[in-house]
This record gives sequence, C-alpha cells and structure tokens, in this order.
Amino acid sequence: MSIRAVVWDVDDTLFDYTAADRAGMRGHLLAEGLLGGYDSVEQALVRWRRVTDAQWARFSAGEATFQGQRRDRVRVFLGTELTDAEADEWFERYMGHYEAAWALFPDVLPVLDALAASHRHAVLSNSSLTVQDRKLRVLGVHDRFESILCAAELGVSKPEAGAFHAACAALDLAPHHVAYVGDHPEIDGRGAADAGLLSVWIDRDGAYTSDDGPGGPRRIASLAELPAILGADTRFGAPSTFR
Repeated sequence: MSIRAVVWDVDDTLFDYTAADRAGMRGHLLAEGLLGGYDSVEQALVRWRRVTDAQWARFSAGEATFQGQRRDRVRVFLGTELTDAEADEWFERYMGHYEAAWALFPDVLPVLDALAASHRHAVLSNSSLTVQDRKLRVLGVHDRFESILCAAELGVSKPEAGAFHAACAALDLAPHHVAYVGDHPEIDGRGAADAGLLSVWIDRDGAYTSDDGPGGPRRIASLAELPAILGADTRFGAPSTFR
C-alpha cells in the first residue's frame, strides 16, 4: 500500500479546540457576569460543552443549520428566549475570547514539515468552510493544504463514507492511497477505516479504550508517530506508545 496523501481533521487534531473553547468560555463568562449562577467555573464549562455537543449533533444530522446550531447553543445554555440577532451578538462576544486562545498543537508544524515533500495534504472537517478556512489562515497553515472540504458545504458529514470519498476525489486519488488523521474514534477513526482509507486516530490523552482489530484505525498518541506509519523517508517520528 502506497499512501500518497494525508487528509486531516482540524479541531482537536491540528488545532487545540478543547483548550481554546475552555479558555474562551471562561473569559466570556467572567466578562458577561454569568459565573454567579454556577458553583464553579468548571461546572459552567461542562454545561457549555454538553450543550455544544448536543447542538452539534443536530447540525451533523441535518436537523439544524450551522448558524442555527450556534444560536440554539446560546439559547439552551442561557435558558433564555433570544432573537436571532441577540443570540448572534452573544456568540460573537464569546468568539472574541475564544479566538484569542487559538493555537496549534506543538506536534503539528514538525509533522507537516516532515511530510511536506513526501505527501500531499488536504482537510476534511465536519464544520463550515467559512469557519475552518479563516481558522487555518489565522493559525498560519492554510497554504499547507491543497483542498479544504467541510460538511456544511459538502452536504455530507463524517462518519459517512461519502465525506471521506469526497476528499479523495478532490485529490484525484483512490481511498487506499489516502490516510485520514482525526481525533474521534468513531467519527474519524472508524469512519475513515470503513471508507477504505488508512485511518490514523490521534488519542493524545489516552482517554479511550479500543478493541479494533486488523483494518481498524491505527492509534497514536502524538503526530510524531505518523511518518513511521506512512513509511515516510524522514528522521522525524517516534515509536508508538500504544500496542
């Protein structure tokens, strides 16, 4: 098997979304004077993440638009009826705090540099192109990718095979010549494997257990392990910490 291209997830794979979301919401709640309704900052952050996950699931299932799920995140979190304009304004204030905390994971630039000459690169995200295109530009890596595909524009989301096959088609490569790297064991890991790609699941915190057998996602703890899996001719890499 010759892997010619790597397709990347963005949030919590290249970009430390969880850390930025937590820092952004903490700063936003302090600025909005809303922490008094919670026993702790952590309790507020857990609630925000729970609401976010639920509304994102609705968007992924086609039950809400991208902007609609944002508005509903605000309404459910606050427990308040808001107009669209009011919800948008609240979310935009949060975005200011969130974007101030944007950062790549420290292993991202080294692995992109190491694979630049040996593999082509693209992005496949379950977000919207407007969001991810800007994010990758701000983070300074937009030009590393030939194509940036997102569910909101594709009309199909991971883990559906059609999303992964769209990324392969954009590269004009068959699935068995493409690797997919993502952080979610089912949406990314199992989805890519079932679609016929070489699936590489980045599990930095070791928070999941997995019983995937042959043909399932290859599990890594750091992107430093990726070149070895791809067979890239580079000195960059590390032995897997998972067996």
